[in-house]
Amino acid sequence: MKTRITELFGIEHPVVQGGMHYVGFAELVAAVSNAGGLGIITALTQPTPEDLAKEIARCHEMTDKPFGVNLTMLPGFSNPPYPEYIEAIIAGGVKIVETAGRNPQEHMPRLKEAGIKVIHKCTSVRHSLKAETIGCDAVSVDGFECGGHPGEDDIPNMVLLPRAAEELKIPFVASGGIGNAQQLVAALALGADGINMGTRFIATEEAPVHQNVKDALINASELDTRLIMRPLRNTERVLVNPVVEQIVEIEKEKGADMTIGDIAELVGGGYPKIMQEGEMDGAWSCGMVAGLIHDIPTCQELIGGMVSEAEAIIKDRLATLAG
Repeated sequence: MKTRITELFGIEHPVVQGGMHYVGFAELVAAVSNAGGLGIITALTQPTPEDLAKEIARCHEMTDKPFGVNLTMLPGFSNPPYPEYIEAIIAGGVKIVETAGRNPQEHMPRLKEAGIKVIHKCTSVRHSLKAETIGCDAVSVDGFECGGHPGEDDIPNMVLLPRAAEELKIPFVASGGIGNAQQLVAALALGADGINMGTRFIATEEAPVHQNVKDALINASELDTRLIMRPLRNTERVLVNPVVEQIVEIEKEKGADMTIGDIAELVGGGYPKIMQEGEMDGAWSCGMVAGLIHDIPTCQELIGGMVSEAEAIIKDRLATLAG
């Protein structure tokens, strides 16, 4: 299954693993890349650029296939040493970077000088066009269904993807709510050159997260996510639990007067306890695709099975319909 994305990144299958906080470690990244997809290390999960350099080296020991690094440009109240993280990426021989969050334009010259391919995560067509303008090689178009930050436009992939296909000249992958072969076929039909999966990769054998997290995904339905921080225009889709319900109630009570300080203790710093220790009562990103997650395969089983089934759908069901 060759697309512009497989050609751009030198991968076998048009399947990208999104960068996820306290999930995108070398174990998962190497497993995805070894299965023919594109694994992505999450840079800011690593406390320092030196730690990122070590994680990149560790991943090189596990795979000789291409993999990338996610570098999320956080809102203005946090300012990690991005140039130092970028130098660690370059020194580590990584040739693919997934940027997210704020506009990465100020860092593009250094990335391009190092021969790095940049794919930027976007939640709208206008942001995708901006990414194309500043020199990004591809974009990841995130629909409203996605876990994490879906933006503020609330456009689902059934509309967002064909709109992106109308406007963009660079390749793009479909992201948000994707977890099976039918959706891979649909994404390709809607104009995407591949898919990006986040939540679905958490429920794999190689994902280095606590079993409680994987079990929570298996037990969840498509109705079990909530949007938080909408009053702050920093909307995040998370799996529902008592802490999340508490956040939602505070947001209802405070309304337009809410500040980040009202919920800071409830949304800050919970990822290590959740992902590594399995303390599930906290806010963590999760997509609607949880309703389609029923097992915990290896990455090879997940990607290989999806691609094989997708090819069968195209050759059999769709060919029959066309006939």
